[in-house]
Amino acid sequence: MKIRLTAALGLSAALLLTACAANEVPAGTPSADSTGSAGTTSAPGTPAVELSGTLSAKGASSAKVAQETWTALFQTANPAVTVNYSPDGSGAGREAFMAGGADFAGSDRALKIEENVAGAFAGCTPTSTAIDVPVYVSPIAVIFSVEGVTDLKLTPEVLAKLFRGEITNWNDPAIAALNPGVNFPDLAVTPVHRSDESGTTENFTDYLAVAAEGVWTDKPSQEWPVQGGEAAKGTSGVVQAVTSGKGTIGYADASQAGAASVAMIGPDGAFELPTEGAAAAAVENSPLEEGRAAGDIAIKLDRRAAGYPIVLVSYVIACSEYQDAEKAALVKGYLSLIVSEEGQSAAAETAGSAPLSDTLREKVIAAVDSIK
Repeated sequence: MKIRLTAALGLSAALLLTACAANEVPAGTPSADSTGSAGTTSAPGTPAVELSGTLSAKGASSAKVAQETWTALFQTANPAVTVNYSPDGSGAGREAFMAGGADFAGSDRALKIEENVAGAFAGCTPTSTAIDVPVYVSPIAVIFSVEGVTDLKLTPEVLAKLFRGEITNWNDPAIAALNPGVNFPDLAVTPVHRSDESGTTENFTDYLAVAAEGVWTDKPSQEWPVQGGEAAKGTSGVVQAVTSGKGTIGYADASQAGAASVAMIGPDGAFELPTEGAAAAAVENSPLEEGRAAGDIAIKLDRRAAGYPIVLVSYVIACSEYQDAEKAALVKGYLSLIVSEEGQSAAAETAGSAPLSDTLREKVIAAVDSIK
């Protein structure tokens, strides 16, 4: 089976309908009175003030398509603003934000509680910690390239053995038993993994550690923990390596799987394709992490949930309080658009992500509103 995700024609048309004036907020965009300023800022009873300036950000490549979508919408509503998002990976994003080289970070994991301490973030005030805001929910697709095979079913245990190098050929009996009627070639298995620090890798290895317990013996990690296989940088690098190879298998955010063949994963007899609905259900059925400050939101994903629990939640990491008030207004405005119904729907259309539930979005909007 294949997933084909294409850019939405609806978004392209929407971008042609630019605001009639520079300080006009498009219909559906949150205002300063509701979710913190997506387009313009103003105090009650005063004229609207147009946002201007540059936002520089770095982080998760999984949300690349969504970030491009949000950037286009925000810059259309705010012509005097430039948003630069560099999809260099979650680890690079967190490091840049902490060092003051990024106004916010995109990360496929939230900051750990012990990482989030006052004084650790150069762009924040000395007494400020950071907030983690979930903005993007998406399944992780297992993609493959095996000549003559378009449908593939794998249990978590067989999947783990493929990526550990314990199953080395595609005609292995363990694979054949799960896929009756499929003629697998005598072809070596080449597992492809991320070469950079990756939140996608951490989510994928977290799933394997839980769902294939006993086979996958490594702890969840941003860095690929197993020797061997082929390494590729970024989500696009993994997709390219898999689709251009022979006998390859890899993992990537489903929004960027493109025309790659996508495996069905799950217990024998309950195989599932990655879908936004299954991803949304997994997040909805998972609790929030305890022990975090107000406005700092992280989800403890339940990897044993029914459906398709190989899912990632991508966060924006921002200051609770910025040293630069103008920068704070820009970040707050941009995040307000991202978490609005309009922003979440646009990302769902172009990137195939699952919009935040109303309950979670309400918490996220309050967190964005608290940015100073």
